[in-house]
Amino acid sequence: MLLPAASAPARARGRALQAALRDAVRAGRLTPGTRLPSSRNLATDLGVSRGLVTEAYEQLTAEGYLRSGRGAGTWVGDAVRAARPGARDLAPRSPGDSADFVPGTPDLSLFPRAAWAAAQRGVLAELPHESLGYPDPRGLPRLRTALAELLSRRRGVVADPERIMVVSGVAQATALLASVLRARGMRTAAVEDPGSPQHDALYAAAGVRTVPLPLDDEGLAVGPLRASGVRSVVTTPAHQFPTGIAYSARRRAELLDWARSVDGLVVEDDYDGDFRYDRAPVGALQGLDPERVAYTGSVSKSLAPGLRLGWLLVPEWLAEDAVHRKRTTDLGHPALDQAVFARFVERGDYDRQLRLCQRAYRERRDALVAALGEHFPGSRVSGIAAGLHAIAALPERYGPEDRFLARAGEAGVAVRSLAEYGHGAGGDEAAGKEVRLVLGYAHLTPGRIRAGVELLARSV
Repeated sequence: MLLPAASAPARARGRALQAALRDAVRAGRLTPGTRLPSSRNLATDLGVSRGLVTEAYEQLTAEGYLRSGRGAGTWVGDAVRAARPGARDLAPRSPGDSADFVPGTPDLSLFPRAAWAAAQRGVLAELPHESLGYPDPRGLPRLRTALAELLSRRRGVVADPERIMVVSGVAQATALLASVLRARGMRTAAVEDPGSPQHDALYAAAGVRTVPLPLDDEGLAVGPLRASGVRSVVTTPAHQFPTGIAYSARRRAELLDWARSVDGLVVEDDYDGDFRYDRAPVGALQGLDPERVAYTGSVSKSLAPGLRLGWLLVPEWLAEDAVHRKRTTDLGHPALDQAVFARFVERGDYDRQLRLCQRAYRERRDALVAALGEHFPGSRVSGIAAGLHAIAALPERYGPEDRFLARAGEAGVAVRSLAEYGHGAGGDEAAGKEVRLVLGYAHLTPGRIRAGVELLARSV
């Protein structure tokens, strides 16, 4: 264990010996209660000076790794617990099924490595030294300016760079807003039912209780919203998750009327608003009333969720509180990542990436619809042609739903039912009869989609 340290350069030999002993104790190779050789003997064995070994023993005794007593020798102390042999990876991964239709994941192979690397090289060559200090908690002005132009042009957002905050995805944006609203006395917030399960957990962490409210064919039902007494609601109006509907123009207006009447806030989660396949995407709700809508989005569906890059546009009356909360949370998003993304947007690379993803995902949705029609006659795909998932309703003969899901799992097909995204706010007469699935397709090639649907059909 110690011979490599003894052969280190003379000036580094003492530190190397201490590090080798320390690592051996941490890793459990030297267990508590083990008696070490005397400094004289160990120095002879290693061919180093006795003073070097004595200094190492004294240093590790002071740190608590070793213990010693006059005339009793030197022993490994019992304060250290051996470290685990490796770090666990708790990142969500595909369960290794033969076919995986779980929604929410883009095709990570489409990440533009060459263009991103070029942007990094360019930024590193031109970035001033002072830009690597603590950034503005809202984000680099360069990126906020680029995002303002991008979101105004593509999503119809009223984008003032002074009210844009760069965040690590929609999750952080939601958590920030929940904390700010909680500090302003709001103890409850409404969420869509069915809806994204992450909103409940994020609000709960900030001490805000979520109230699930039902949808109808036009979007969030305004009657139950008014009756709930809440003053804040989280919505996905461009492409509701998971039902796939788009809020109607009338429902958008009604939602904003409600927010004005209660001095409230609509949180718009525009998680995949750029991906519409049958027409141009409908503009963001925020464009209709920037003072009643907080708008958030990210690159998780267009580039990669691992980048942890997103944005939050806040009304003026919340801006100061939100910036203060952001500053105390993380002191700002990584400056180098922001500068790279800003350059990526400025040079048109992000627009090219969106066009690439849109073509690929439209082809995959078409492949899914065709495969369902072939292998599940009578099935219906509902919701608008958009996003990274589709809702498929299969005829009652394939039910009941719990048996369908069990057989799919036995065959190695990972699939989610629409019911799994409900909050349990109300009953559903169709539940258990008609099989309704939320099918993610963006991460699958057309060939894998067809093979997966065929395997699903055989299994049930």
